[in-house]
Formats: sequence, structure tokens, C-alpha cells
Amino acid sequence: MAFGIIVIILAVIVIWIVSIYNRLVRFKNQVKNAWSQIDVQLQRRYDLIPNLIETVKGYMTYEKGTLEAVIQARNQASSARSQVNASGGPTEGSLKDLIGAESLLKGAVGNLFALAENYPQLHANETMQRLQEELSSTENKIAFARQAYNDSVMGYNNAQQQFPSSLMATAFGHKPTDMYDLQDQEAKKPVSVKF
Repeated sequence: MAFGIIVIILAVIVIWIVSIYNRLVRFKNQVKNAWSQIDVQLQRRYDLIPNLIETVKGYMTYEKGTLEAVIQARNQASSARSQVNASGGPTEGSLKDLIGAESLLKGAVGNLFALAENYPQLHANETMQRLQEELSSTENKIAFARQAYNDSVMGYNNAQQQFPSSLMATAFGHKPTDMYDLQDQEAKKPVSVKF
């Protein structure tokens, strides 16, 4: 009889440990999925920027430095994104690098749009208007994806820190994940895409 009780207690403990493990895995996978959504939108943004540069290049003949700054910032952000993906997802260092590169890109694109206001012909360009709308839509999608990612990270981190999961999270190889949080106050402002 005592042996039966011990077996039942052990079975309950094993089921409890397995449920905690599965819960942590589910949250970790939600974080990965949320990161994938950000990744898709960032790639969309990086794909739009060369089209934007080609559209404004003919009009902004005297703004070569600004165009080069946008191209360089786009390449840095794309490289930082590649590093995040190469490391299997966001890590503390790779996420900080990406956030910094994204801040530079956002500032460079903002400068490009500010200078574009000096070119009336560019305002009427249908391609420019379409790119403006696509970039604005992409910025909104990135913001929503970042919010979903941060919500997933919060759930995952909470699951690791709540008792009794906290006793086993580290043993199962789970570590807190960083939020996608912009530190630069200027970068938190939306890119102005008015013409």
C-alpha cells in the first residue's frame, strides 16, 4: 500500500514537471513566432527603401549625402537583423545592435522625407506616393509586431519567474528574453511620410 502511494506521488510530480516544461516551451515558441513577424516586416521595410531611393534619386540631385546615409543605415540595419537571425533569435547583444541600427535607419529615412518636401515635383510623383503609403503601412505593421513580440516575451519571462516554474526554468535551459524596446526617444517618434 505504501508503495502504491509513493508511485502515485511520483507520477503526480512527473506530470507536474512535464506540464511546467511544456508550458515554458509553449511560451518560448510564442516568442520565436512573434520575432518572426517582426523579421518579416523588417525585411519588407528593407525591400522598400531601395525603391524609395531610386524614386527620389532623379529629383534630389544635390542630396547625394542624404541618399547615401539612408542606404548605409539600411545596410547596417539589415546586417544587424541577419546577426539576430544567425544567433537563432534575439539575444541581449544582437537585439541592442538591431535596435540601434533601426534607430539610425528611422532617422535617415526621416531626414530623406524632410528634404523631399523641398521638391514639389516629387510630391506629385505617383510612385513616391505609393511608396510612402507602403512604408507607412509597414511602419504600423512593425509597431504591431513589436507589441506582440513584447507581449510574448512578457508571458515567457513571467512563466520563468513565477513559482514553481522558477525552480525548474534554468534547469530546463530557459533564460529571460529581452524586450524590443527603443531607448532613443527620437526613434520612438513616428517617421513623417507626408508630402
